[in-house]
Amino acid sequence: MSQEFAAEAGWFHPSRGAYRYTVLLFVGLLPFGSYFAYDSIGALAPLLMKAWHTDQSGVGSLYTWYSVAPILFVVPAGLMIDRIGTRLASLILSGLVVVGACVVALAPTVGVAAVGRFIFGAGSESLIVAQSAILARWFRGRELALSFGVTLTIMRLGTLFSFNGISSVAGRFGVGEALWVAAGLCLFSLLCNLVYFGMDRHGEAALGLAEAGAGDKIALADVRKFGRSYWYAVVLCATFYSAIFPFTALSTDFFHEKWGLPLTVASGHASGALQSVWYFLRHTFGTAGGTTSIIIAASMVFAPFAGGLVDRIGRRASLMALGALLMIPSHLVLGFTMVPPYLPMILLGASFVLVPAAIWPSVPLIVEKNVTGTAFGVMTMIQNAGLALFPWVNGKLRVATEGWQASAVMFALLGVLGFVFALLLLRADRRETGVLERGAAAA
Repeated sequence: MSQEFAAEAGWFHPSRGAYRYTVLLFVGLLPFGSYFAYDSIGALAPLLMKAWHTDQSGVGSLYTWYSVAPILFVVPAGLMIDRIGTRLASLILSGLVVVGACVVALAPTVGVAAVGRFIFGAGSESLIVAQSAILARWFRGRELALSFGVTLTIMRLGTLFSFNGISSVAGRFGVGEALWVAAGLCLFSLLCNLVYFGMDRHGEAALGLAEAGAGDKIALADVRKFGRSYWYAVVLCATFYSAIFPFTALSTDFFHEKWGLPLTVASGHASGALQSVWYFLRHTFGTAGGTTSIIIAASMVFAPFAGGLVDRIGRRASLMALGALLMIPSHLVLGFTMVPPYLPMILLGASFVLVPAAIWPSVPLIVEKNVTGTAFGVMTMIQNAGLALFPWVNGKLRVATEGWQASAVMFALLGVLGFVFALLLLRADRRETGVLERGAAAA
C-alpha cells in the first residue's frame, strides 16, 4: 500500500504503528484473565486447603491437571487454528478459559476443581500458542522481541494482581467470591478478544493480508525440520518454567510458614478509599503472596526493556544461560537459609526477565517461517509436560519431608540442567547460523 494512500486513510489506518500497537494491547489482554486465574490457586493455597480439606499435594495437583490438558489439546487446537483461523479459534479457546474458571469457582471439592482446571488449561495454553502466532504475523524483525516483552508485561499484570489482591478479596468476602473474581477477569479477556477480532479482520481487509491461520500450521510431520538449536531451546524452556511456576504454586504457603509473613495486608488507619488503596500498595510486598509476586513484578516492569535490548544487541543464548544460572543460588538460599526472601526473589525475578525475553522471540529465528506455529505448539506441549509433573512432585516432597529443602534442591537442579542446555544452544548457534547472538546492528 502506498504511503500517500496510508496518509489519506489517517493515523489509525492498519498500516500505521498506532493501529498495530493497539492490536498489540488487546492481543496482550487475551490471556490476562487466565494468568490471574492460574495463579489465584497458589495465592489462595492456605485458604483452599482449609476450604477443600486437602494439603499441599492436593493444591499442587490442580497445577498438574492444568498442564496435562495442553499436552493432549495443543496439537488439535493448532489444527483448529489453521482450519478456522486465529480469530475464531481464539474466541473458542477464550470461551474454554471462562468455562473452566467458572467450574473452579463453583467447585465444592478439590476433585471438582481439578475438572475445571483441566478445561481451563485446555483453553489457556492453546490461546498462548495462538497469541504467539499472531505476534509473529503482526511484528517482524526489530520489533518482534519487543512485542513479546510488551505482551508478557500485560499478561503478568494478571499474575501480579492475583498474588497481591485475591487474598484480600477472600479475606473480606470469602474464598468462593475470590474465585468468581478470577472467572470475571477471564470474561473480561474474552471481551478484549472480541475487540481484537474486529481489528484483525479490518487490518486483514485493508492490507490484503493472508488468512490469520495460514502459515501457522501445527503438524507433527514438520518436527523433522527442526535442528539442534530448537531442541536445546525446548529443553531449556521446559526446565526453566518447571523451576518457576511449580515453585510459585506453593510459595505463598512457603513464605507464610517459614518466615511468618501474613497472607493479607493488615488493616490500616486510612479513612478514604484512595488512602486505603495507597496503604495496600505500600504494604503488599510484606505479605506472603506479595513476596511471591516479586518475580512477576520484575518481569512485568522490565520485560519490554529486555525485549528491546534483545532486538538491539542479540546475545539471546548468552542471556538464556545467565538467566538459568541465576536460578540456582536463588532456590538454594530460599531453601537452606533465613536470608530475607525478597533478596533471592529479586534474583529469580531477574532470571524471569532474561530467559522469556530471549527464548520466545528466538523461535521464529531458528525454524522456517512456515512452521513457526508448529514450533510454538511443540515447545508449549513439552513445557507443559514439565509443568504437569513438577507441581505434583513439589507437593509430594513438601508433605513427605515436612520442609522445603528437598524442593529447593529439585528446583536448583532444574536450573543446572537449564544452564547446561543454554550452553549447548550457544555452541550450536555459533556452529550453525549465529542468528541468536546477532543484534539489529549486525543483521
